Amino acid sequence: MHLDPFELHRPTSVEETVALAGRLAPKFDYLAGGTDLLPNYKMRLNTRPNLIALEDVSELRGVSLDRVGAMTRLADLEAHGGFRSAYPGVLEAVVEVATPLVRASGTLGGNLLVETRCFFFNQSFPWRESLGFCLKADGDRCHVVPQKEKCYATFSGDLAPSLSVLDAEVEVAGPDGRRRVPVTTMYDAAGDGIQRHHLKPGELLVAVHFPPAARTLRATYRKLRVRPSFDFPELGVAAAARLTADGTIDHLALSVGGTETFPKRFDELTGPLVGSRPTLPRVRELAAEVQKRVRPVHNTFLAADYRKKMTGVFVRRAVGQVLGIGEGRP
Repeated sequence: MHLDPFELHRPTSVEETVALAGRLAPKFDYLAGGTDLLPNYKMRLNTRPNLIALEDVSELRGVSLDRVGAMTRLADLEAHGGFRSAYPGVLEAVVEVATPLVRASGTLGGNLLVETRCFFFNQSFPWRESLGFCLKADGDRCHVVPQKEKCYATFSGDLAPSLSVLDAEVEVAGPDGRRRVPVTTMYDAAGDGIQRHHLKPGELLVAVHFPPAARTLRATYRKLRVRPSFDFPELGVAAAARLTADGTIDHLALSVGGTETFPKRFDELTGPLVGSRPTLPRVRELAAEVQKRVRPVHNTFLAADYRKKMTGVFVRRAVGQVLGIGEGRP
């Protein structure tokens, strides 16, 4: 496999980057760590003739308890003692991303916007050509759920669920200026594996912002994958909670990734538990209801039915852990 020719652009400011994106649109991709984009380019998956490298845009860097730049390397987050202490649930997700070598290059923003995955998409060009291609690249039909309208490629990031349960926001810059979007609502629940988020063409993810209340939450992240040392998530479950002084639930949030085309939060199920005392029966009821509602399809290595069943197991353990009952054990 090899990289086809492309022109590399190296802007040095957010404003220059956005202006450049406007001139090149739609024939460009942003290049952050490149750990997902460049392997896809080698397999000739949706290549563009221009890459805008973000390495020299200094505003996209920096780590504090309130803000993390989108170009921050995952390894730098992992090594940042203050961040690790303030957001241990996020760090649990960070260390689950691939391998140390990948985390040395991969970035926070890149993981939030990582491509959705499917074993009909993530293949070499000759393999896909022999099959007849697919909706997500070069074709006109989905091979997972045979039809020509929707792509079922699965959301494959680890950090979005863990940031979502902390009510973190992303800062986005584009032709119309800057705005902030909750991580929870950045992804398009009505979209598919191609149109998977609400970012406008040419918009750039600048940073992730954390509300002060995020540091008062107990959070965790649990991941299911085939090879514990490397693979993308077959399932990712994040939970965060805060209890009052008398032991009732003051806040509870739950987000599930790896089962559908977007990371899904379940406020309609966790909200009614606020104000009540945490009990194992309630946690089990919550886990069973989440399991009913997730809709994995057979487009990854593990069977859809197994991923669905394990969603209930992981939710039960994660929520039990953050609520301090059973420490997450069944």
